[in-house]
Amino acid sequence: MPFKSLNIIEPILRSLEQEGYKTPTPIQKEAIPIVLRGSDLLGCAQTGTGKTAAFTIPILQLLSANKIYDRKRKIRSLIVTPTRELAIQINESIQAYGRYTGLNSTVVFGGVNQNPQTAILQKGVDILVATPGRLLDLMNQGFISLSDIEIFVLDEADRMLDMGFIHDVKRLIAVLPRKRQSLFFSATMPPEIVKLSNTILDRPTKVEVTPSASTVDIIQQFVFFVDKGNKTSLLMEVLKDEKIKTALVFTRTKHGADKVVKILVKNKITAEAIHGNKAQNARQRALANFKAQTTRILVATDIAARGIDVDDMEFVINFELSNIPETYVHRIGRTGRAGAKGTAYSFCDAEEKEYLRDIEKLIGKKIPVISDHPFPLIDHNPIKEPKQQRNFSRKPQTKPKDSNTSGNINRKKWR
Repeated sequence: MPFKSLNIIEPILRSLEQEGYKTPTPIQKEAIPIVLRGSDLLGCAQTGTGKTAAFTIPILQLLSANKIYDRKRKIRSLIVTPTRELAIQINESIQAYGRYTGLNSTVVFGGVNQNPQTAILQKGVDILVATPGRLLDLMNQGFISLSDIEIFVLDEADRMLDMGFIHDVKRLIAVLPRKRQSLFFSATMPPEIVKLSNTILDRPTKVEVTPSASTVDIIQQFVFFVDKGNKTSLLMEVLKDEKIKTALVFTRTKHGADKVVKILVKNKITAEAIHGNKAQNARQRALANFKAQTTRILVATDIAARGIDVDDMEFVINFELSNIPETYVHRIGRTGRAGAKGTAYSFCDAEEKEYLRDIEKLIGKKIPVISDHPFPLIDHNPIKEPKQQRNFSRKPQTKPKDSNTSGNINRKKWR
């Protein structure tokens, strides 16, 4: 089924062709007609399913059908998303798909000087992409008015909840025009998110292309059991594989990310870190270098779990497992995007075996173990991590029996 069959206008079709898009993904196939007919939409879709195009394409078409030629354009569509990386990439998508529509857009986010952002806003934009904090700040200063919003999008709603933005979102909703079209997207639908969606949407059509918290089936997943002190040595061993042109490596902490980069660079492997302590220009430079493959390894904390979109990135490495199972899903979702190939390696020490059990319970399958590697797990009973580092929202798990009991089905030989 080509994009043309979705009744998309020629200027956008031309842009999609130039971007190399031939057929819509399932979320695009279902969501685009719903948005084009003006209905509210509740979308439950995992990262990597083509969700951004599912709402940006019809927004561009709807707004271009009724262009406003005032000297100063008014903001007609607002897209709110939790992280600056994701906001930037959504805006890049809008500019790519809408290059022939005559519409313009911009993005605002915190952590940088606001003057360049306000300068663009004062000239007028049709579509605004924003993170909640900077959006509210600029509204309070009088740089942004939401009184002309026709289409509102709340993206990654569950991530908003995780990051503590729920009150900011409620403040935004309170000042939006009552007459508007609203699109609500979330990877998971816990009760709090369902409750929030009910305050935003009016008789929405629901689209759910994958079960909640499921991983993309095409991603190959493997786990290595390894002592914590040998993880960097194992990482160096894994990266000897010439098939790994680039890889996104996840750590739990900012300090851990910087430490991994230092070791990689010392071993003559180009690497950069991206996390909350990095200045925005440094983060964008690191991401640009990674996309250009001048940097082989990008080491990230979970702030990047839903904010990095790199075409044809095949490898994700969980240097440290997340203690929140849903985060694992979002991490590995950086690869295998929109049907492309993907491989996720996870390094699991004895302290993390409980996390692995929770992950496997969530995704509904055992992750195959690669047991034939130079750094097998020896210390099966190390001192536990401090309790406050665990996720208190989850019930305590019983201690795993032995490192060889988890996922030993389908053992794989490394390299």
